Amino acid sequence: MKKLLLAAAAVAALTTPLSAKTKGEVLVIVSSEHHLDLADGKKYATGYYLNELAVPVQKIIEAGYTPIFANPKGNKPSMDVHSNDKMFFGGDDTKRAKTLAFVDSLPGLAKPKSFETVLKEGTDRYVGIFLPGGHAPMQDLLKSQDLGKILKSFHDSQRPTALICHAPIALLSTMADPVAFHEAAAKNDTASMAKLAANWPYAGYRMTVFATSEEKAVEPGQLKGKVRFYPAEVLAEAGGRLESLAAWKSNVVQDRELITGQQPFSDDALGDLFVKALDIETAKRK
Repeated sequence: MKKLLLAAAAVAALTTPLSAKTKGEVLVIVSSEHHLDLADGKKYATGYYLNELAVPVQKIIEAGYTPIFANPKGNKPSMDVHSNDKMFFGGDDTKRAKTLAFVDSLPGLAKPKSFETVLKEGTDRYVGIFLPGGHAPMQDLLKSQDLGKILKSFHDSQRPTALICHAPIALLSTMADPVAFHEAAAKNDTASMAKLAANWPYAGYRMTVFATSEEKAVEPGQLKGKVRFYPAEVLAEAGGRLESLAAWKSNVVQDRELITGQQPFSDDALGDLFVKALDIETAKRK
């Protein structure tokens, strides 16, 4: 009953206009894509991961903040069906079902703002930014120059920036030419990657992302193909200081404004750290 009341309160908070009772708005970025191109020419149907989106967003709402959703095209995002599984909810199928209902009821998720709109309105209004995972960010977010502008605005002002699982790959969008870097990564052209990564804003940052061992574990059964590159290896080539724990163990790394989680099982810890960072940022604004 308590969980149901919390979910209802969360939905109510989202349907209430921003007011004095709301601490501020948090920009939540999702992908516009519904698939990932694999190395063998196959396509993997994907989107956001259910728990990676829901758990941090619920914590954001319960802490008094209002999530505002955005993606490249302003189109309805999709959920990776593999994430609709009780294994990501401690084996509790009732919790999985309630979480799915919570996400389906989120105002704004079905009609997110486009990046163009976010940039026109300006990002100063947002106290922080959060990106859930799923493989979709590897298809569009990492090479979106508009997202790069958005992320750099948070980086330059040192506002809380949280990303989980595959989402940290989107940090590459802040490069001068993220499209060229994406092409070089797909070809494993490390020399070109090194040149293109010059002056990357997150070079030297400690971070984590879906580990290569975890990616290789899901390729045969879930993806039924191989990814064009491994996120951990590419972020390391760009200059990130990657920190991974044993596969499927919660791991969250915080370095300055950046908070990253290794995979779905890092959702709780990442959400808690992000809310703490949001509260610190909010206190500074008073």
